Amino acid sequence: MDLNMVYPSEMIKSTSFFHPTNSVSLPNLSPDGFVWKRKGYGTAIGRIRRLQCSAQAPHPPPAWPGLAFPHTGRKTWDGPKPISIVGSTGSIGSQTLDIIAENPDKFRIVGLAAGSKVTLLAHQVKTFKPQLVAVRNESLVNELKDALADMEPKPEIIPGEQGVIEVARHPDAVSVVTGIVGCAGLKPTVAAIEAGKDIALANKETLIAGGPFVLPLAHKHKVKILPADSEHSAIFQCIQGLPEGALRRIILTASGGAFRDWPVDKLKDVKVADALKHPNWNMGKKITVDSATLFNKGLEVIEAHYLFGAEYDDIEIVIHPQSIIHSMVETQDSSVLAQLGWPDILLNWYCFYSG
Repeated sequence: MDLNMVYPSEMIKSTSFFHPTNSVSLPNLSPDGFVWKRKGYGTAIGRIRRLQCSAQAPHPPPAWPGLAFPHTGRKTWDGPKPISIVGSTGSIGSQTLDIIAENPDKFRIVGLAAGSKVTLLAHQVKTFKPQLVAVRNESLVNELKDALADMEPKPEIIPGEQGVIEVARHPDAVSVVTGIVGCAGLKPTVAAIEAGKDIALANKETLIAGGPFVLPLAHKHKVKILPADSEHSAIFQCIQGLPEGALRRIILTASGGAFRDWPVDKLKDVKVADALKHPNWNMGKKITVDSATLFNKGLEVIEAHYLFGAEYDDIEIVIHPQSIIHSMVETQDSSVLAQLGWPDILLNWYCFYSG
């Protein structure tokens, strides 16, 4: 079999071909230090043949290496904490603004960026009066300007992806909430990190797609990446005050999603509307569907690996239909610490905004 890999040789530590169970080591075939392995497996119903290749690179430094500690002397602003939000009209962005509206003495908005929900964005701009606004869909910029025609003073408006990036790295912002869905959140997050902004990470794809690049960049710029979703916020709270090396295992809880109680023979008949009926949480459509299929939980395992430095074998998932325990950690002495609360995403966000 021929294999062509375009990848910096200094980043690759080992490559393996495998059929999962039996393993045979092959000699080192690469001058750059590749290690090739062949693994095969059989089953009771016959031999299954599959060939797969994986390449292992060095682990990037985690955002929080199994412990968390307060940063002192970091406050660089007077008055309410200045915040930018990218993805302000989505589920995360809207709920973030609910918190800020309830705490005007603690927070203020300096930048808002959204995709295409111009009417909602205009309402947010009039309410929170940011200095800078971006709409990713450039064809809607005139509609946004018309909706803000009676507003004084008017904010600066920058259309397109560049506008979203400018909101993320707004010079007055201390922290940036990344609520854009999917890999579209990667560039604005990188721009915010390079500008020295702390990140409230609600966009897990940023670490899943770019963890080996994003984490070293955050360390370089001394930026905090704080998890804002339920499970990882819970883990972050549980590791507060742990000594180095104390974390043994991460236990992510999962509600089971919309289909957790469905019999298997009924799953072939599910509709999108069924997948959107999450039993506990009120979230955006994509994450609700991903929760129904449990695909989202797989993404959360990867995110936990990057955030806290735990090996994948040390991250487990437990179905917890009530969604009261948001996640747990086990320490080296076998103690288990859990974070509990009602299934309300707003409660998790206070952990970030109080810092």
